[in-house]
Amino acid sequence: MVDEEVDLLDAYSRTVMAVAERLIPSVASLKVMVRVPGGRRPQGSGSAVAITADGFLLTSAHVVERSSGGVAVFADGAEAEFDVVGADPLSDLAVIRTTAGAQLTTATLGDADRLRVGQLVVAIGNPLGFAGSVSAGVVSALGRSFAAAASRVGRMVENVIQTDAALHPGNSGGALANGAGEVVGINTAVVGPGVGQGLGLAVPINVTTRGIVSALMTDGRVRRAYLGIAGGSRPLPPKAAAATGRERGIEILTVVAGSPADRGGLRLEDLLLGVDGSPVSNVGDLQRLMTGDRIGKQVGVEVFRRGKVQTVAVVPVELPD
Repeated sequence: MVDEEVDLLDAYSRTVMAVAERLIPSVASLKVMVRVPGGRRPQGSGSAVAITADGFLLTSAHVVERSSGGVAVFADGAEAEFDVVGADPLSDLAVIRTTAGAQLTTATLGDADRLRVGQLVVAIGNPLGFAGSVSAGVVSALGRSFAAAASRVGRMVENVIQTDAALHPGNSGGALANGAGEVVGINTAVVGPGVGQGLGLAVPINVTTRGIVSALMTDGRVRRAYLGIAGGSRPLPPKAAAATGRERGIEILTVVAGSPADRGGLRLEDLLLGVDGSPVSNVGDLQRLMTGDRIGKQVGVEVFRRGKVQTVAVVPVELPD
């Protein structure tokens, strides 16, 4: 029994070591600067993950908030100035780029949608200024959400990964990797009044966030469609469930005056069921459908109203900053 336990520990250690060896060269420590009269001053610190050899790195939006650049320091001691290419506070993701044309060791991006609760994950970053730090744990939960700090329209960062891998200030923007060394999340927050609470959060790397990263790299911003409603998920009444074959929808509790929803005729207490045939059961579903390609184009919003399923034509506008 003792030998088996030792073998299991050795296998665990070998996995963590392999991930660390693969990713530490790709994770930079950031010295974030802000411009002041006569020069620059330090604003804070964080971490970033190299995603292209020609200088693009992925980090957290809150790490580079109100900054235009700074210095990235890599595990081998190399330093490079960086500029902020674009930030998206509503996903807490940002893209920066080194300015000296340095060839970076890139990380491989994975797919967080394939994670399972209990799966081994490894966090790599620069907590409390200690560069190249590694911690390991498991996926504690999936599908968490937290309020986007910069949101004035009630947006949530959705499908966040919860982990017990130790995260501290400075880990933000660093890598959360699976056992294969693929980056499946960007560490974003520590939950609790202090540090080391054993409850950290990471923004997942998946199809949705890859689209956000691509938009930031090419356009420096992310465009989203806006309806102008607020509500919450609720079970459908039996008649609506029977008519639609669905179990839940969004009850509209607020319609912003003058918004696309208001102009299109959406009403309080409508049960929102879908958009252009795509089912919606919660606010996260609706947010994921409000992509930039729907701005200025008519969409069909399915609602359950007065005992019947109806389709309301709405033309979304761009979500205001």
